[in-house]
Formats: sequence, C-alpha cells, structure tokens
Amino acid sequence: MSEGSIISETKEPITINSLYQDLIKLGVNRGDILLVHSSLSSLGWVCGGAQSVITAIMNALGKEGTLVMPAHSGDWSDPEEWENPPVPKEWIDMIYENMPAFEPDKTPTRGMGCIAELFRTFPNTLRSDHPQVSFSANGKYAKEIVEEHLLTPQLGMKSPLGKIHELGAKVLLLGVGYDSCTSFHLSESFIEEMPMKRVGTAMLDKGKKVWKWFDDYDYNSDDFELIGQNFEENIIVHKGKVGNANCKLFDIKDGVDYAKSWLRKYRFSK
Repeated sequence: MSEGSIISETKEPITINSLYQDLIKLGVNRGDILLVHSSLSSLGWVCGGAQSVITAIMNALGKEGTLVMPAHSGDWSDPEEWENPPVPKEWIDMIYENMPAFEPDKTPTRGMGCIAELFRTFPNTLRSDHPQVSFSANGKYAKEIVEEHLLTPQLGMKSPLGKIHELGAKVLLLGVGYDSCTSFHLSESFIEEMPMKRVGTAMLDKGKKVWKWFDDYDYNSDDFELIGQNFEENIIVHKGKVGNANCKLFDIKDGVDYAKSWLRKYRFSK
C-alpha cells in the first residue's frame, strides 16, 4: 500500500501515545513478555513510523517487561529450494561458495517487516545466533531468551520460542494474521510424525565461514490460518484495534497447546 493510500485511510496521525493507549486497552500489561508479529502499513499513518511503534510497545511493557520479535533471515538457506523467486541452476554452486556467513549484528532480517528490522538495531536489543530463524529481544529476560539458540531443532523448546513459552509470554499479532504466528511452529516440534528435511546455511564455525548442513523439521504454516480460526472459537483471544490495525493478543501457552492438539487431530490424523 502506498503512503498516500495509508494517509487517506487515516483520520488523524497515529502517535506514540495513541498506540500506547490502544495497546493497554487491548490487554498489554507492564511486566509482560511479549512476542510481536507486525505490519506497519496496517496501523495507518504513524508519526515516526516503526520507531514510534517500538517505543509505544516498550512504554506499555515498562522496565520489567520484555519485548521479543522474530529476526529471521530466510535467505540464508539452501538456494536449491528458493522459489520466490528461484535462481538459475548454474548460480547454485557460486551462491554456496560466496554467501557470507550469518552474523547477528550485521545480517538483515527478511520478510519480517520494517518494525522487526528496526527493532533488532535498537539500543540494548540482543539477537540470537541462529543463521535462519533468530529472534531479537529487549528487556528484563532478553539475555536468557536469546542465548544458546540451538541449530536444530531451530524452533523447539530450547529455542527462544520455547524459552518464552516457559516464561509465560503473550503473543501480539499487530495487524497480521495467524499465518505469521511463529509460535505454532513450536507446536509442530512436539508432533512425532513431523517430516524432516535437510537444511543448509552459511555460518561461522571457529571464526571461519562454512556451508553447514543439518536435519530439522519440515515446518509448514499452510494451515495456520485455519488453526487460528478454530483457536478463537475455543480459547480466549483478546481482539481490538491498535491504530487502524485489527490485532489479536493471547497467551502463548494457550496457542501452542491448542495448535498441538489441532495438528494431531487434523494434519496428522491416521
């Protein structure tokens, strides 16, 4: 959506304070651990853009809170599997050889939106060191959440997702749908029937760039929207507007538990 279209659909400038008030009304509390998936354009015209959104969320959480966002870098992956767009087959070996190693303080996010991309650079924000599905965190539990992110399973209980699950975090879908709900991938890691796949990435090993291969679950978000719809029919999900955006707020444990049951009953039913 163009900026002109966003302005035309916004009654008045959305500010740090108006975002703060909307977040509090939705159910974000001081001291919360909050995993946020976001779309800036969905909020309307925000005075200060992504910076204002992050500031408003951090103000709502307060000094005792912790803000977490995905910082995934999906292009640090096997070019053989790239589809949107694919690259010529004759490029593949050259990409393996020349792709720089993932470095948490340098490598940009991909497909996470400008709020998450800015957040990873915010003062005191820490980023986990997984070359494909890292998370950024800022606040009381940031270090505990991002440290020792295992290469595989990348979205299991020892990942930042698993840690915030244990800490009792909330999930905020800020103008995005359940297809962006990464916590449902944690549910997949509990399913014995989950298929596996070979995964590749460029990373540092003892200070040297290597192309690393490992096995992990073949995560799949195709049915996440359906899971989310059923979830809302059975479990309390707080809904409301933040700016112009339709938002959803729920406890991560509720979401993970429900998705785990749904997957076993429907995706992996025998």
